[in-house]
Amino acid sequence: MLESTIERAAQGLISAQQLDGHWVYELEADASTTAEYVMLTHYLGEPPKLEQHQKIARYFHRTQLADGGWPLYTGGPIEVSSSVNAYYALKIMGEAEDTESMQRARRAILTHGGAEASNVFTRTLLALHGIVPWKAIPMMPVEIMQLPSWFPAHLSKMSPVARAFLVPLLVVNAKRPQARNAYKVGIDELFKVAPSTLRLLPRAPHQNAGLFAFFRGLDAMLRATEPLFPKRTRQRAIQSAVAFVDERLDGEEGLGGIFPAAAMAVMMYDALDYLANHPLRAMARQTVEHFLAVGEHEAYCQSTRSPVWDTAFVAHALLEANTPAARVAATRGLDWLRVHQILDVRGDWTTRRPHVRPGGWAFQYGNAHYPDVDDTAVVSAAMDRGDKLTHSETYREAVARGLEWIVGMQCHNGGWGAFEAENTHSYLDNIPFSDHGAMTDPPTADVSARCLSLLAQLGQLPANSEPANRALNYLWREQQPNGSWYGRWGVNYVYGTWLALCALNAAGVAHDSPRLQRAVQWLIAIQNEDGGWGESCASYEHDCHHFSQAPSTASQTSWALLGLMAAGQINHPVVARGMSYLLATQCQDGLWEDASVTGTGIPRVIYLRYHGYPKFFPLWALARYRNLRRSGITRVATGM
Repeated sequence: MLESTIERAAQGLISAQQLDGHWVYELEADASTTAEYVMLTHYLGEPPKLEQHQKIARYFHRTQLADGGWPLYTGGPIEVSSSVNAYYALKIMGEAEDTESMQRARRAILTHGGAEASNVFTRTLLALHGIVPWKAIPMMPVEIMQLPSWFPAHLSKMSPVARAFLVPLLVVNAKRPQARNAYKVGIDELFKVAPSTLRLLPRAPHQNAGLFAFFRGLDAMLRATEPLFPKRTRQRAIQSAVAFVDERLDGEEGLGGIFPAAAMAVMMYDALDYLANHPLRAMARQTVEHFLAVGEHEAYCQSTRSPVWDTAFVAHALLEANTPAARVAATRGLDWLRVHQILDVRGDWTTRRPHVRPGGWAFQYGNAHYPDVDDTAVVSAAMDRGDKLTHSETYREAVARGLEWIVGMQCHNGGWGAFEAENTHSYLDNIPFSDHGAMTDPPTADVSARCLSLLAQLGQLPANSEPANRALNYLWREQQPNGSWYGRWGVNYVYGTWLALCALNAAGVAHDSPRLQRAVQWLIAIQNEDGGWGESCASYEHDCHHFSQAPSTASQTSWALLGLMAAGQINHPVVARGMSYLLATQCQDGLWEDASVTGTGIPRVIYLRYHGYPKFFPLWALARYRNLRRSGITRVATGM
């Protein structure tokens, strides 16, 4: 049964391969992203697309909670900002206030504090639509663009994701345009107080009281003196912001490869009175359409697209399956990835690493200014596996450049951030604008484990490699008291612990190491009764700081199994039970489905349902189990 399951799963993946060799699966966020798309078209005064609106409305209705609101993740509670956005979008698309769905939504929003409890980003969108006043939005003057690099709030100190979104927003904030709002749609009924009376939001749980008070005082000073800002200085700052966006507007991926930044770029050009047929505005507007996932009955807007990520992981899974057809398909995928290596664009990361050569991969089809360490490690490891399996050096040069870039991006503490080195100015999370708490890109255990895994797979072990030794020490420091590791980019401790165990195994740590065994015992202890593993996004909440159990998912079960096998637990009964869970939940098409969210964009702000995760991770786990049992070897030979 195991062999046939692997064969069916491999065939299911191969059948989904694109003609040019890559894979891409849908990447679904919460209702906010789709609502923001509707709000953008309304802002621009575009005529409604009735069929598209009907499909989007079905998506909203399906994802609405029984109590009326919309959550950030499967099984989660109502999230006010997401709910306000979805309600407003439905109203824009013509849904009447007195429908049962809208009444439930309205009651839920009012019960949870009203629309005034929305976060800064939603408030900004509402201000653009004339619903709330600009005094309810923190000051972010466009003159930030002119600050010297040593200044504490310089853009280079912010994360690339925040930067890509913030720069066009600075221009929009300076211009303060108003949406066309041809139908005069309002949502006053969602507020418990008059929207015109709103002031700034209170301090968020992650913000330090003293620092927040300082920045609020600075906000008040800027607000009072803004009318005195020299017009010439403001115009220069706007020009700098536009030049920043123009340079990074990357074909069909838009700005930063993420929908919020792409949409904000469109609004920036509109605020500056660029005509609809202006090449840059037209490109930016067309980019937004590429984020849509349109099905037969429903449609929604993706927050980003993941072809490099998906293709690299599918290649790993197929190389593990190691059938003739799987090897051919994996090779086609690796060939596609090789073409997408970024070798000639010196992106924002050069601010702190000016002497490092480019060599990474981005997450998306383009986005050359923002390659990321995580993708680069996964792709490089897959290419090295492909070469070793075929006894060739087809990808040797690509792997060498990827490794060079990764080593160059290592932080002083031995870890790696996702996009940049030394992006750790955490005080920025205390500015009023940062109620999301994601203004920086610090090193994380999951990304660092992936990099250590690659180093070790390529022969750079802690005993002979200073970067590997520093990475290992960093990883040990990041271990939680219960033995697990925090996962920044996947949910959550199961994800982080899987990657850490893979890295420790690859680095040569003994399987009977007490610290490694603590992680093993933690994974064993949290297995669900059905044999699988599941973790909720609730484990990211500020008042949690620990694993939050949830129904089993195929992807998280696979991560736990891959982690346990990396720790030598091939014959443990817990692993056998996990494999049985995967065997029992395989779908007719040979793959698996997860209804739950298992990916992370920004903890507590945006979570991601990778539709590909339950399709390729189970094959990887099952094929590895078969290979290890067949060989009698208890140490995994690859990095991941």
